[in-house]
Amino acid sequence: MTEPTLQLAAEPLTTDAFADFGEVIDHRSTDYFMINGGITRRHHDLAKVETLGEGARTLISIFVSQPVQLPLELSFLERHPLGSQAFMPLQGERFVIVVAPAGDIIDPTQVRAFVTDGQQGINYHAGTWHAIQSVLDAEGRFLVVDRGGAGNNCDEYPIALRVTLE
Repeated sequence: MTEPTLQLAAEPLTTDAFADFGEVIDHRSTDYFMINGGITRRHHDLAKVETLGEGARTLISIFVSQPVQLPLELSFLERHPLGSQAFMPLQGERFVIVVAPAGDIIDPTQVRAFVTDGQQGINYHAGTWHAIQSVLDAEGRFLVVDRGGAGNNCDEYPIALRVTLE
């Protein structure tokens, strides 16, 4: 005896309807907070990647960043000592990356700046000093994967920087 074919009518995907199965990832919610001096809306922790380990977990977020002015004037770099942080543009956005090697101090001779071609994402190693999200040209949306959990995972180091494009 064959089993009857299960007939399903696909329903609209909503957070509530899907809650028993996982999380809907959508930046259009009004649940966000401002970062990077008020130029970026962080749609924080939109889904939780399940990981094992004492208190640590992976975060998936979408950042919506307003374009910066050039030259880019920075007053600090930040680092995340307890985990990496990945940024992937969702709409082909070019962005500026300013980095310095991990360590307790920043050697100004070791600071580097890069610009993406709009199709490249990056993943900062744990402890790497870096600038705030600095999108060029137009508002940008980025898929961000980083660490959540106990412990201080954001340090700032004061340093005055000016970044231009060649």
